[in-house]
Amino acid sequence: MAPSNNSDQSANDTWKLAGKIYSSRLIVGTGKYKDFEQTAAAVEASGAEIVTVAVRRVNVSDPNQPMLVDYLDPEKITYLPNTAGCFDAASAVRTLRLAREAGGWDLVKLEVLGDQKTLYPNMLETFEAAEVLIKDGFKVMVYCSDDPIAAAKLEDMGCVAIMPLGAPIGSGLGIQNPVQIRLMLEQVKVPLLVDAGVGTASDASVAMELGCDGVLMNTAIADAKDPVKMASAMKLGVESGRLAYLAGRMPKKKYADPSSPLAGLI
Repeated sequence: MAPSNNSDQSANDTWKLAGKIYSSRLIVGTGKYKDFEQTAAAVEASGAEIVTVAVRRVNVSDPNQPMLVDYLDPEKITYLPNTAGCFDAASAVRTLRLAREAGGWDLVKLEVLGDQKTLYPNMLETFEAAEVLIKDGFKVMVYCSDDPIAAAKLEDMGCVAIMPLGAPIGSGLGIQNPVQIRLMLEQVKVPLLVDAGVGTASDASVAMELGCDGVLMNTAIADAKDPVKMASAMKLGVESGRLAYLAGRMPKKKYADPSSPLAGLI
């Protein structure tokens, strides 16, 4: 039997989110692109099967204006409404209830921000909103701080995915606290995805090498000089990082270790 190649392994390495199976571990946002055509081209290049939609900013319901659903088929792509721009629990809950009325979506991304400068999550408001939404029948993926205790609490509440920031939203700084992410991975059993802070493909690889189930990004692709090429790079970065994680990296050592054995030298 011929050995499987890398593409075969990637195809067979699926993950489950809220009861549905996905092959791509890359989730991309739909904001900041110059137009819906570029959005669609970047999503296709990324191979993403889930896209986030800022309900307060992207038109998904007014047929008199260009609509995202005309460019990304919701029958083929999972739409993930999010609460970008919400700074309190009440507005986040209201936004997602409106999204459900508009498109029937119950899988949602909750983010409640603390302030305009850092865009860090306000965890008190996040807990409050998550509790209401879960009781309301939503399947909540939640943007949160890189705190293993908070992650465990959100899982216990019933969130379907935990999404700590790698670095501030839109910063492109990469994974700033890998130790914290590892602790969170040990703490929860639901999918854990790095959300925010990725700047380039190597950052996506780092997240996956830590053992994350996936990576979510928007600015890293949309603000690249060539968003479509960067989307392709991110696809490969996520796949290579995942494959490296599955392969198991060599241990780090304090001193050199020769590649060729020294015994038996002439």
